[in-house]
Amino acid sequence: MFTTSEKPLPSPAVAPKGLEGIVATSSSICFIDGDAGVLSYRGIDIHELAQRSTFEETAYLLWNGKLPTTSELAGFAAQLTAGRQLNPRVLELLHSVPASATPMQVLRTAVSLLSIYDADEAENTHDANIRKSFRLTSQIAMIVAAFDRIRKGKPVIEPDHKLSHAANFLWMLNGEKPSETATRALDIALILHADHELNASTFAARVIAATLADIHSAITGALGALKGPLHGGANEATMRLLYAIDEAGVDPIEHVKQMFAEKKKISGFGHRVYHTEDPRATHLRRMSEELGRAAGNTKWFDMSRKIELFVKEQKKLNANVDFYSASTYTTLGIDIDLFTPIFAISRIAGWAAHVIEQHDDNRLIRPRADYIGPAYPSPYVPIAER
Repeated sequence: MFTTSEKPLPSPAVAPKGLEGIVATSSSICFIDGDAGVLSYRGIDIHELAQRSTFEETAYLLWNGKLPTTSELAGFAAQLTAGRQLNPRVLELLHSVPASATPMQVLRTAVSLLSIYDADEAENTHDANIRKSFRLTSQIAMIVAAFDRIRKGKPVIEPDHKLSHAANFLWMLNGEKPSETATRALDIALILHADHELNASTFAARVIAATLADIHSAITGALGALKGPLHGGANEATMRLLYAIDEAGVDPIEHVKQMFAEKKKISGFGHRVYHTEDPRATHLRRMSEELGRAAGNTKWFDMSRKIELFVKEQKKLNANVDFYSASTYTTLGIDIDLFTPIFAISRIAGWAAHVIEQHDDNRLIRPRADYIGPAYPSPYVPIAER
């Protein structure tokens, strides 16, 4: 027998807490430079995509590694449109959940149920994963819209196959054809949220996919990770802050000063990866202002801008993607508890791309842990002697 001090067991290098800075895989999907504030999909800068692309074109890029031709994009959009179908059993689930169920709980559970009724459920080939990705992308948006109407006692709206992905979601959610401004605002938001390398939900999806589990299992796991408040939910917290300030009728800066004095966190600031402005926040700031002006009410943008400038001055923290998405979604008439599900409506494009990539060149993901428990060997003490 020997003690740890006499002959230590071989151990991997000590990893930083939360695996910060650790490279876990190779991927050709997303590139981030946190120091320069760069985010790109397949090498194309997010600013170009936000200004010139659509969600459909961006999803094609993520899944296929290149921008589509006109005919390829038309075929891709037609496949997404064809996927706008929900099995009646899934709709029954949406009707049967208790009133206390949250949209994220329902979405997570419904996606798991979708797998049972998917014709390609047992296949993990590249082509089967693409087919399932089309359906999942369309169905997740439908589930979010349908459940919101059901819980409000409203009839479920049938999809409009002539509308884009963003426009159809707003149509199914509100029962009104959205304006071009609203459609473009949501379309840009979906582009901006579509992928972000190995964030918690994407890493969870890849770990599950690496076991050769099906894509529905991987996406259900991703939704479970997104449901955690340290991943999804920051824009919800941001909007609750804006509501609290508005209801109290106080100056936003004075309210934030008090929060600082009480050592409270201001949601929507700082980022684990970016050390400069989150490039996605640049576009969401503009969208928040434009939507407010189009609606004739810039209150939420004005409050957000005051807070952003003050926090930047006092704490040297930049607004992240969540900060202005709060006022953007609220101005679009979207309820707070739908903010995170809408993130999923976008991020399914990235999650699917990563699952496809993982299955195309798979190896089981099995990292090691830095053991910090009792020294080996520790004696087993009989129960009578403890």
